[in-house]
Amino acid sequence: MSIAAKLSSLKKELDPIKVKLIAVSKTKPNSDILEAYAAGQRIFGENQVQELVKKYEELPKDIEWHLIGHLQTNKVKYIVPFVSLIHGVDSLKLLIEINKQALKNNRIIDCLLQIYIADEESKFGLDFAEAVELLRSDEFNELKNIRIRGLMGIATNTENTKKIAEEFYELRTLFKGIKTSFFRHDDYFTELSMGMSSDYKIAIEQGSTMVRLGSTIFGERNYKKNN
Repeated sequence: MSIAAKLSSLKKELDPIKVKLIAVSKTKPNSDILEAYAAGQRIFGENQVQELVKKYEELPKDIEWHLIGHLQTNKVKYIVPFVSLIHGVDSLKLLIEINKQALKNNRIIDCLLQIYIADEESKFGLDFAEAVELLRSDEFNELKNIRIRGLMGIATNTENTKKIAEEFYELRTLFKGIKTSFFRHDDYFTELSMGMSSDYKIAIEQGSTMVRLGSTIFGERNYKKNN
């Protein structure tokens, strides 16, 4: 099935329930992205800053780029001029740097707090208590050039669908609590980014508002050496 056909099928599934589709294009050539673009896809996700910047420079300027991978503070300055949403904010230090670079670029940058929900040490993210502590801090409340749009989480990589559903449910519950406690009057705190190609249907059942799909659209990834 072509990229266009896969996207058409996904849009029929996702559009009626108003779930946003982020096409994860990491390691994929521009030709694949342009094929998806021609089929109407406008939101693409990358996890490597260098690759994201290169693709931004080479591809149509109405693409909405999302940074979905772990972001180091020293690389923030390269993406702040154009990035639409940063999914993986996992520390106050990173938020402070995003705010600093956003101020230099006269922008307000939309961010999601990444919450650690998986039973895997290799995953990044704030635990529930750390997220609440961050949002309560004076340092956070002084940041005027970032906007927290919601939360993001990655479930455990397992065949156990019950475990995945429980992890997504816990994140949804935290989202509701944080919305009530910190963003009750802010209509922009709406996004719950959870679900990838292997588990997006479970994520949607648990309240995801955006899914990050790569292999479902583009096929398996081609990892290059030194990429």
